[in-house]
Amino acid sequence: MDQLPVLNNPVNGVPAKAKDRVFDREGKLPKTYYKEQLFELEAKGEIEIHRITDEQDPVQVETKFGRMKTIPRAKTWHHKSCGQCGHIPGYSTSIFWLQRQFGYDYHDPRDQSSCTAWNYYASATSNPAAQAAVALRNFAQAKDDGYFPLIHCGTSYGHYKEVREELIHHPELRDQVKRVMDRLKMPMVFPEEVVHYSEWVHVMRHEIAARKTLDLSDINITVHPACHYHKLVVEDAIYDEEMYEGQRTAIVSALTTALGANLRDYSTFHDCCGFGFRHILVSRDFSRSFATLRKIERMKEEADPDVVLTHDTGCVTTLDKSQFATQAHGCNVGIPVMADSQFAALAMGAHPYKVCQLHWHGVDMKPLMEKMGIDHETAWAEFEEDAKRVESGEIDFLSWEDC
Repeated sequence: MDQLPVLNNPVNGVPAKAKDRVFDREGKLPKTYYKEQLFELEAKGEIEIHRITDEQDPVQVETKFGRMKTIPRAKTWHHKSCGQCGHIPGYSTSIFWLQRQFGYDYHDPRDQSSCTAWNYYASATSNPAAQAAVALRNFAQAKDDGYFPLIHCGTSYGHYKEVREELIHHPELRDQVKRVMDRLKMPMVFPEEVVHYSEWVHVMRHEIAARKTLDLSDINITVHPACHYHKLVVEDAIYDEEMYEGQRTAIVSALTTALGANLRDYSTFHDCCGFGFRHILVSRDFSRSFATLRKIERMKEEADPDVVLTHDTGCVTTLDKSQFATQAHGCNVGIPVMADSQFAALAMGAHPYKVCQLHWHGVDMKPLMEKMGIDHETAWAEFEEDAKRVESGEIDFLSWEDC
């Protein structure tokens, strides 16, 4: 592999601070690239590549090492997140609401399976062939439905990129997965890009900003980037010279500045949220402590944000739900946490309870909404009226027309 981009050399052994560094792409890029390798496998008849076409209204953006990544804006197949649907339902509904506001055709599949990455990252109870077969089954279904996959969960996104790497380099794994897919009577399909929903939000940020209904100039924001987005298969993450001088992924941060809010930095930007998979199962107090002591308290002391924005199921859950325990012990916490999609939807006038479902969150959102100019009392009264309609049997559920 030829020389990769490097940071400026340290002075007297001390690395330069981010604001003083320049991201130089020196030398040549890596000789191999996953898209080229996928297309080689397709040429050999081993796999089908689900391509992004003009029908998807694609946009190209720059990744960490200068490669161009194609992001579809239309005709997207929404690979939902088990954690979002179970813990933060307003996360997914905000994504769908944004798609609907821009008039994009999308598909919300009922036959999608979990990515089962919990098995892979947390419990080690599965195996590579089973993991890869789950990925290809979902991707084959998306291709059959005629929509391109958009992954809601950062865990699924990172896991599927690792599956891609394994399939490319291990022919015996491809043989095992093919036997599974043959029994399912489904083809071996992999998309040309693994695309995270926050990348869709990123490429739509200026359109979102053009339709915002709130003045966010007094809103101070810190961003937590999901580890499974920018630390796994790092060359696939989106970077921008205009964001942190190209030192950090541009995802979420670029949305913040596009919306006119104040992006504030803090020292533990690169730290995990505390979720960490296995230890949240076997030592949850460690997760809660890490989330609040290493992330929330640092943000509070160094940046004093009104809200934390992130872009992954586990990150929103851990940073938000962990604060109740440490707050009971008098720690310096109490910052609202939400997904970029929820904040973007709020900025465009989405209902805070019917669409963004902020009542599912652990930290009180009311002071934030008041500062954003949202009448949460009226909004809650409207939500309660609709809840009564469901309770009485007048309607079975809220429809998009109700929202």
